[in-house]
Amino acid sequence: MSSSPIERRDEGIELLSDAAARRALGLDSHRRWFKRMLPRSLYGRSLLILILPLVLAQSIATWIFYDRHWETVARRLSTSVAADIALTLDSLASATTDSQRAAVFRRAADDTELVYSFHAGATLPKNVQQTDGSRIEETLAHAVTERVGLPFVISGEYADRDILVSVQTADGVLLAVVPRERLFTPTTYIFIMWMVGSSLVLFAIASVFMRNQIKSLRRLAVAVDDFGKGRDVPNFKVEGATEVRQTGMAFLRMRDRIQRAITQRTEMLAGVSHDLRTPLTRMRLALELQKDDPRTTELKADVAAMERMIQGYIDFARGEGSEQTRPVDLVALIRALVAGLGQAGAPVMMALPEDCALPLRPDAMHRCLGNLIANARRYGAHVWVTVIESNALVEVLVDDDGPGIPPADREAVFRPFFRLDPSRNPETGGTGLGLAIARDVVRVHGGEIVLEDSPHGGLRARVRLPK
Repeated sequence: MSSSPIERRDEGIELLSDAAARRALGLDSHRRWFKRMLPRSLYGRSLLILILPLVLAQSIATWIFYDRHWETVARRLSTSVAADIALTLDSLASATTDSQRAAVFRRAADDTELVYSFHAGATLPKNVQQTDGSRIEETLAHAVTERVGLPFVISGEYADRDILVSVQTADGVLLAVVPRERLFTPTTYIFIMWMVGSSLVLFAIASVFMRNQIKSLRRLAVAVDDFGKGRDVPNFKVEGATEVRQTGMAFLRMRDRIQRAITQRTEMLAGVSHDLRTPLTRMRLALELQKDDPRTTELKADVAAMERMIQGYIDFARGEGSEQTRPVDLVALIRALVAGLGQAGAPVMMALPEDCALPLRPDAMHRCLGNLIANARRYGAHVWVTVIESNALVEVLVDDDGPGIPPADREAVFRPFFRLDPSRNPETGGTGLGLAIARDVVRVHGGEIVLEDSPHGGLRARVRLPK
């Protein structure tokens, strides 16, 4: 089953988290067990805050009900049954014949719903427990002991709906069949069903309500993530609770300020680029009119170097400018990039899927991958470009078989204007902005770029881009 775009985006963010975040997650695994049992999402924690007091309150109410109400009602019902049996025994004292006893039993059955029978001369077995041990039978036994005051045995296994009470009298054994419905009230089950039913209804209402509240936070998180990746979010709608609306409005104001600053910077750099290129162009034309001598050739090389330096500075400071994110076939972009490199330099071998559509800024990504492949061709005899696609992200691997970069310097080379020592020929390098521009472009897309050892013996640049 395929995951949703939001889930894939969340997976990509987790995979692209930096070392500090991973350390934080590692510390999270050492939390106490009860903290690890708590839900991580705001939705789960909000439901827990709502449901836990409700469950606790109903548990206390149930305990009070059973401890007070149920015990009181059961004791009174059992006392009533014991009183009926005692009254019947008193009536039997004046009944000396079977017909008289039958008349007493009929009147008692009509008045008390208890069915009686008498076994003259019978005795109860000795050393027999008075009850079978259930809670209802124990309550009834206590009441019979108080009201009747004669030896008795209570059997709860007599029938499913009845309890048999056998009382030893001087003339024999009186058997009383007591309906169970006289010993308890069905309000117990009604009370429990009402509590469970109301809890389920409240849980359903709270779930729907909290889901709607969390939905606005999720939309805001997606909008912030998209904007951080350079994607336009023109249709973001402020909704939800007051605090969520305030956060959404703060995000919109921040978006407008950032876009305004980017526009102003782009316009300023465009003017600077024009102002700097104009005198350089005049200088280059003036040098072209001069005679070819070593001094003129040296000045021409200096002017060309200045133009490259200015272009590098502008590219780094400009970033992506006003370029908008749109669906781009990454494979087609890489093929076009490699095709435009020309024959001069190390050959580039590609292992690419048929297609791979991603939301990208094509010019910026072209510049990023172009810098990486150009570096690999400059320092290696062979270059390999590989694209690996998964559910959450896409990886672009650029390998070479050159001298590589020492692990201690692999983070430093991403700093602007940083140049390595002569382990790589400085005459073939630029201004030290190529990798800085590449990392800036990748991070604007919400990804990351790292340098590793290549299986071919040189350097590997691994570019991770979320889908």
